[in-house]
Amino acid sequence: MPPGYSDDKETVLKRLRRIEGQVRGLQRMVEDDRYCIDILEQISASTRALQAVALLLLDDHLGHCVSNAVKEGGEEAALKLQEASTAIARLVRS
Repeated sequence: MPPGYSDDKETVLKRLRRIEGQVRGLQRMVEDDRYCIDILEQISASTRALQAVALLLLDDHLGHCVSNAVKEGGEEAALKLQEASTAIARLVRS
């Protein structure tokens, strides 16, 4: 079975590449001795961008992997629900 994000794979990759560029920009800012607050603002923007990707992946996981497992029922359904709950808890704490 393909991953739940397979329909959004290009979107996810595009966003991750953009975030990669943001992180490289952060490195340059530190190398160039930029003002602390400017760097912190960019870190915050990068963090929000990563959270947006995480939410997209979570939504795809719930709509595909968890949904299919629940339809089939049994132990796999319980496992996927617990897995999703753990992932949500991890995102909320971050």
